Amino acid sequence: MMEIESFKNATDGTKVIYDDPYLLPFKEVIRNRYNTFQHWLKQIAESEGSLDNFTTGYKTFGFHRVEGGIRYKVWAPEAHSLSIFGEFNQWNRQANIATRNSFGVWEAFIPNRFNGEPAIPHNSKVKLSIGGPHGSVLTRLDPWAYRVTQEPNSPVFDGVYWDPTLHPYEWKHAKPPKPDRLRIYEAHVGMASQEGKIGTYKEFTQKMLPYIADMGYNCVQLMAIMEHTYYASFGYQVTNFFASSSRYGTPNELKELIDTAHALGITVLLDVIHSHASKNSEDGLNYFDGTDKGYFKGSHPIWDSRLFNYESWEVLRFLLSNLRFWIDEYHFDGFRFDGITAMLLNNRAVGDIPQDYEGYFGAAIDPDALRYLTMANFILHEFYPDIITVAEDATGFATLCRPCDEGGVGFDYRLALGMPDKWKKQMLIKDEDWDMGSITFELSNRRWKEATVSYVESHDQALVGDKTIAFWLMDKEMYTGMSVLQPMNHIVDRGIQLHKMIRLVTFGLGGEGYLTFMGNEFGHPEWIDFPREGNGWSFHYCRRQWNLKEDTLLRYHHLLNFEKEMLHLEKKWQWLRKWTYVSLAHEGDKVIVFERGELVFAFNFHPTASYTDYKIGVQRPGKYRKALESDAHRFGGHQRLDTNVDYFTQPDPFCNRENSMLVCFIKSFRHDSHCHTRCTFLPVVALFMNLYMNKHYKVFTVSKILSSPTIHLFSIQEYMTKGPPPYIFIKYFHVSRGTSTKSILAVMSQRTLPSISNSPLLSMGQLNSCISPMMNLSHCFSHPISITAT
Repeated sequence: MMEIESFKNATDGTKVIYDDPYLLPFKEVIRNRYNTFQHWLKQIAESEGSLDNFTTGYKTFGFHRVEGGIRYKVWAPEAHSLSIFGEFNQWNRQANIATRNSFGVWEAFIPNRFNGEPAIPHNSKVKLSIGGPHGSVLTRLDPWAYRVTQEPNSPVFDGVYWDPTLHPYEWKHAKPPKPDRLRIYEAHVGMASQEGKIGTYKEFTQKMLPYIADMGYNCVQLMAIMEHTYYASFGYQVTNFFASSSRYGTPNELKELIDTAHALGITVLLDVIHSHASKNSEDGLNYFDGTDKGYFKGSHPIWDSRLFNYESWEVLRFLLSNLRFWIDEYHFDGFRFDGITAMLLNNRAVGDIPQDYEGYFGAAIDPDALRYLTMANFILHEFYPDIITVAEDATGFATLCRPCDEGGVGFDYRLALGMPDKWKKQMLIKDEDWDMGSITFELSNRRWKEATVSYVESHDQALVGDKTIAFWLMDKEMYTGMSVLQPMNHIVDRGIQLHKMIRLVTFGLGGEGYLTFMGNEFGHPEWIDFPREGNGWSFHYCRRQWNLKEDTLLRYHHLLNFEKEMLHLEKKWQWLRKWTYVSLAHEGDKVIVFERGELVFAFNFHPTASYTDYKIGVQRPGKYRKALESDAHRFGGHQRLDTNVDYFTQPDPFCNRENSMLVCFIKSFRHDSHCHTRCTFLPVVALFMNLYMNKHYKVFTVSKILSSPTIHLFSIQEYMTKGPPPYIFIKYFHVSRGTSTKSILAVMSQRTLPSISNSPLLSMGQLNSCISPMMNLSHCFSHPISITAT
C-alpha cells in the first residue's frame, strides 16, 4: 500500500497506478510511453517555434491569399517537380512552377492579375501536376484543399480554390457549455432526407436540429462530413481531410448548421477518421508523389485502405492540424475518433485482440499510433479546455480515458462497443434463456474514472446484412402489424415492449453517456443500403422514413414517445454521472433492479411470468413513485398500473440494501393466434423516484391518529377466502379525512402476513405492501403513519 500511495502525486506519467494498483507491474512501460510522448512534444516545440505553430499547419500549407498574390505550399518528398494548373491558367502544367526545400516541401507564388484581382478566381478548379518516378506526370489534388467537388457523371472529384475570406460566415451564437452528460444523436446529413436523394446541410439545419433538441439530445455526432468520393463508404474512406463534403452544400451552410445547433444548446461532434484513408490517388492522398514514402505505411487488409505513418513529422503536422482546423474554422466542439483499435494494434485488429494488461502494455500495441493519439488529446485539451473526445475502441485499453499528464491516452469517453454486440447475441437466444447476470455485467463492466458512452445500436448495426434491434424483434411483422387500428399480435407486442426495455436498461446502467443512431429512436424498420450498382443506384434504403414516427395511426410514435420521455427524465435527474448499484439480477425471475442516483430501475424480462408484492432492496428510505413506466398507453403499453401510487420502504434490509419495498410487475394478457387458451405475458419496466430522498418526515403514532379531529381509520369488514394456497386475506378499510371519505380494499397474501401477525401496530409501509397497487392508502396521507392492525 505504501508503494501505491507514492504514485498519488507522480509527475512522470505513472499517476494512473494510484487509481489502479493492477498497473503496478507495468510501471516502466507506462513511464517510458509517457517520456517518449513528452520528448516528441519538446522536440516539436523547439523545432517549430511552438506547438501552436506546428498544429496549425492549415494556416500556411495549401492555398492562401497574401499581399500581392496567392501562396501555395505542400509536402511531396519524392516529387521531381511540382506545378499548379487549372482553369485560371487554361490547364497549363508549365505556367506556375513550385520550388522544393530540403525537407521535401514545395512552394509557389502566383501573383495577382494586373487589376489587383487574384490570379485564381474563387470557386474555380485547380489541381497539382507532379513529376513522379521514371518520368511519370501525375495529376493530384491539394491535400489541404478547403473544397472539392464532383461534376455530374464524373467518377473523380476536382479540387476547387475556395477563399473563405471573401464571404466569411458571421457566427451568431456562442458555444453551449460543455455537457458533463452526453445524450448523443448520431446523424448522417445525406441520409436525413425522407426523399430518395442526398440531404443537404440546410435541410438538416431546418428540419433535424429542432427535432433533435426537442427530443432531449444535447449532442449531435455528424458522420461523413470529411470529403469522401465513395458515398457508400458511409464517410469512412476519406479522400480530402480538410474539405467538408460538397454533396450536402457549401462550407458556409455547414457553419450555419453548427451555429444553429449551438443556439439550441446542442454540442456538435465530428466523426473524424485518422485511422486510415482512401486508396484513391488522383483525388486522394495515396501515392501522392508517385511513391509510397509519403503519408502512409502499409494497408489495412480488410478495409482496403491505407494506414497513416504516425512516426512521420509531416504526417503528424497534417493530422494534428486537421483536428484544429475543424475546431477553428467550423467551431466543432469535439471528435469521435473512428477505428482506434486498428490504430493501436500492430495486427490492425485482424485476429486476436488483447483483452488484458499483458496485451495493453506488451508488443501487440503500435507505439507510434498510441503516441499520436496521446499527442492529439493533449493538443486538443491544451488549446481547447472544453473539447470532447470519444474513442471507438474494442479492446478496453487501460488508461485510454485518463488524462495525458497522469499517464493516460487522454480521451474523455470510450464507446462501449461490446453493448450492441451483446444485444445482438440476445436476439438469437430465447427470452427464457436470457442471462440477467451477463446482461448487467456487460452494461456495468467499465473502468473506474474512465467514462463510457453506452448504446444499443449505432450506424454499424443498421447496415445491409445486419438488422436493427426493432427488426430483429419484429422482422416482417413491422410491415403489417404496426397499425393501431388492429390489435397487436404477440410478436409486435413483445417487440415493442422489449425495444423500450433494452434501450432504458442500457441508458440507465451502461455508462456516463448514451448514443442512438438517427431513426432508431422510433424503431426505424429495415436496413441501410447506399445507392450502388447492385441495387440499381436506389436511395430507397438510404434515407429515413420520418413519416412513420409522425403517423399516430402507426405504433412507431409510441417508441418515439418513450425515447423522448426517457431522455428528458435523464435531463431532470442527471443520473449519467451518478453512482450505480445493481442490487438484483435474478435468473429465475428474470428481474433486474439497480439504483442510480435518486432513481430505482426495476425490469421484468420474464416472457411468461408477472409478479405482485415483489420485494426489492433500496438504500434510501421513504416514499417512492413511478417516474417512468413502459406499460403506459402513450408508449404502446397496456396501462395496467396506476402511476400515481406511492410505494413506501420498510426498514427491512434486502439484497445488501438497508431498506426494501414491494412492487408489481404486472403481466399483459395477449391471445396467441395459434392457441386461444395460451397467454403471452409481456415484460414491464418501472422506474421509481424517491419523493422524500434525504428529507426528514414525521411518523404519526396510533394515539396521534385516534386523537386527531380530522383523521379516522377503522376496519368495517374482514373475511378470508379459501382455496389453493396461498390463502388470500381481504380487509376493507374506511378512511376519513375531514369531509373526504374513501373505502379501500386491502389484499393480504399469505407471504406478507407473518411479518405483521405478531405486531400490534401495522406500519404504513407494511399496510401498503399488502394493498392492491390500484388502491393505495398513501393517497390519504401526506406522511407515513402507523395504524392499528385489525
